[in-house]
Amino acid sequence: MKTSEIREMSVKDLRDRIATEQANLDQMRLNHAISPLEDSSKIRKAKKDIARMLTILAEVEKSEQK
Repeated sequence: MKTSEIREMSVKDLRDRIATEQANLDQMRLNHAISPLEDSSKIRKAKKDIARMLTILAEVEKSEQK
């Protein structure tokens, strides 16, 4: 997911998306432990997307507090 797409989302939608992506990441990790994924880089990409969303969420919340 691109940064520009994330910035367009509302705070509520962003929080919901983060929760969904974290659940998907947990499921991917579980599946990978049972039988290796064909493309294990998906786990790394998911982690980076979640981190990107959390960073932007923190920025938005900080700017709203001021």
